[in-house]
Amino acid sequence: MRFSANLGFLWTDHPLPEAIRAAKEAGFDAVELHWPYEVPAAHVAAALHETGLPCIGLNTRRGDIGAGENGLAALPGRETDARAAIDEALSYGAEIGAGNVHVMAGFAAGAQALATFLRNLAYACERAAPLGIGILIEPLNRYDAPGYFLQTTDQAVAIIDELGHQSLRLMFDCYHVQLTEGNLTHRLTELLPYIGHIQFASVPDRGAPDHGEVDFNHVFTVIETLGYHRPLGAEYKPDGDTDASLSWLRRRRSPIFPG
Repeated sequence: MRFSANLGFLWTDHPLPEAIRAAKEAGFDAVELHWPYEVPAAHVAAALHETGLPCIGLNTRRGDIGAGENGLAALPGRETDARAAIDEALSYGAEIGAGNVHVMAGFAAGAQALATFLRNLAYACERAAPLGIGILIEPLNRYDAPGYFLQTTDQAVAIIDELGHQSLRLMFDCYHVQLTEGNLTHRLTELLPYIGHIQFASVPDRGAPDHGEVDFNHVFTVIETLGYHRPLGAEYKPDGDTDASLSWLRRRRSPIFPG
């Protein structure tokens, strides 16, 4: 089984190129980013080339963080800003060889927000396809992101079906789905045809996947059984030093877990 280090949470005390190197040294197979835009893409690309690690993807900008924004694509009246964020993410992603861009919806609700999100996602898909980049959408749980437009996997699937773009996929974050819907392994099985990337963290504290209410050894085994072999995203918040939080990864690399 392969794993991707989400550098939005892991090794955040390192400059981003050094965090990529740390992920390689720790034994990760890939990396993924949140908002790397303050670091020149050439520096990130060089670190990826040096380590041989692929980049799973990155997020579009959140918008006005000071005003509490968490994405722009479902905000009526912000289409210009949303599309600028999409263009920026696709340009940066193309330069570093990222596989996907996660288009963040933001805090919104209602039919107008849905129509706005659909239009902006269609825009993203049309521009991503020639670059070979996938577009991901991710439901966020109502405890961490109350009022976020995209809240459930059913809602995400309906949007994917409505648009019908081959490059549009679901980012299935086990942490968010467990808090909102539960039934992780059933949802993974049912939604596998829609899934473009899987992330994980312990529930309910979003820590390393070696404690909490979810048995990730079981979840990982189910994912393997389903035939999903792309790197799984470790998007968790370490309690202190990142390297000290990696006992779960070292155990998965032991002969007991040959996958």
